[in-house]
Amino acid sequence: MLPGSAEKRFIGMAKDYYQTLGVARSATEKEIKQAFRRLAKQYHPDTHPDDPKAEARFKEVNEAYEVLSDKEKRATYDRFGTANPQQGGWSPGGGGYPYTTTNPDIGDLGDLFSSIFGSARGRGRTQTGPFSRSDGEDIEQSVTISLQEAYTGTTRLVTKGERTVRVNIPAGAKTGTRVRLAGEGSPGAGGGKSGDLFLNVQVEPDSRFERTGDDLTVEVKVDMFAAMLGGEIEVPTMGRTLKLKIPPGSQSGRKFRLTGKGMPVLNKAETFGDLYARLLISVPETLTSDQRALVEKLRASLS
Repeated sequence: MLPGSAEKRFIGMAKDYYQTLGVARSATEKEIKQAFRRLAKQYHPDTHPDDPKAEARFKEVNEAYEVLSDKEKRATYDRFGTANPQQGGWSPGGGGYPYTTTNPDIGDLGDLFSSIFGSARGRGRTQTGPFSRSDGEDIEQSVTISLQEAYTGTTRLVTKGERTVRVNIPAGAKTGTRVRLAGEGSPGAGGGKSGDLFLNVQVEPDSRFERTGDDLTVEVKVDMFAAMLGGEIEVPTMGRTLKLKIPPGSQSGRKFRLTGKGMPVLNKAETFGDLYARLLISVPETLTSDQRALVEKLRASLS
């Protein structure tokens, strides 16, 4: 046992490992391990290859975990403020990373790091020691386009660090379409491949057209005389306006199919859905006395 003054001196000089991991002195083994996993993932040198501050922070986290995860070292640290009172302080293995542990209760830190950094979806790992080769994680972003852009296809610029990447969104894209850019995700570690960038497409509602899959529906106003007598009406499409003949006696709500005038089918060149023109019969909002008399005469004759 060290004299009281020596004990106080060690406590005053020691690092606060609990503060380093961000846990209370009463933290359980599980809480300490969870804190370490979170911080190790945040500051791991392989994910910050050019950031000496991150590496230094990672060393502090690793040192704190090596002590607090070992029951005997933790008890000594809690008493003297250091894990090795005879040396006036404790140093993990000497030198930079890779780090190893002599704590038989927590196993190889390489296995722990593998569990931390091997969680990227769809990415493989190759064990090469305490630090393994790992592929980068995929990144997902949302992008919103108009229905017209979905019809013609469009592009978007995505900023990645100091680079700007142009992304082609194909014709026929719909809400839920995912556009993949290989190798534009997070960089890999230890020589691993970069992840991919996925753009999740959202198509804005259109004020004219209602979309169902690759088909479109548009409402076309028709005057009462064209509906009764038949005639030719104009139908808007995603391209140019078309003329459509309707038969006499056409009713409001009736649909006419224009084959191949809908949306392009994604990844199928020269293939389109259909356009449905739904009639909406319009009547005059005001009538003169003479017009009203004529309409009443017409109604009487029809009934």
